[in-house]
Amino acid sequence: MHDDHAPRGAADGCDSCAVAAESRRRFLRDAAVMVAGTLAALTAAPVSAAALDTRFVRAVASTDETKSYAIPATDAVNIDRDESVIVARYQGKVYVFSLACPHQNTALQWDSDVQEFRCPKHHSTYTPDGIFIDGRATRSMDRFAVKHTGANVVADLDQLYREDEDPDLWKAAFITL
Repeated sequence: MHDDHAPRGAADGCDSCAVAAESRRRFLRDAAVMVAGTLAALTAAPVSAAALDTRFVRAVASTDETKSYAIPATDAVNIDRDESVIVARYQGKVYVFSLACPHQNTALQWDSDVQEFRCPKHHSTYTPDGIFIDGRATRSMDRFAVKHTGANVVADLDQLYREDEDPDLWKAAFITL
């Protein structure tokens, strides 16, 4: 039962006092700022947070030892299964990798959810620029020698660089856009 003579709010604490009113206002203001900040963060996604697209491609031109691939317009991973080649554009650079995992030559896969290359056999993982992260492999992904020709990257499939055997050539095996 409610006592008609008690001050309003006295039965359930301090609902009508100035401290409670100020606390409610502060809570509502802080909650509104948090919601607005969250919405702003969700609608203003940075470019670097975008997932790299994956496509299966073929060389646009070739000779016995070279293959020419169109440079992706945005960050992306393109796989040429016929030649066992990966073309990856990442942060203003283009790399051409061997599709084979350096550990036991299993075909690597691109995991767009976590932005990593993965070996399905022994679970080695690599960054989009081919650097070894974790797993049974003992080195980064093998890179082909490349050059920039017009709107294409040309890979010399006879010049494959291993990070452990040719560290300087391996580090230089990319083009900058």
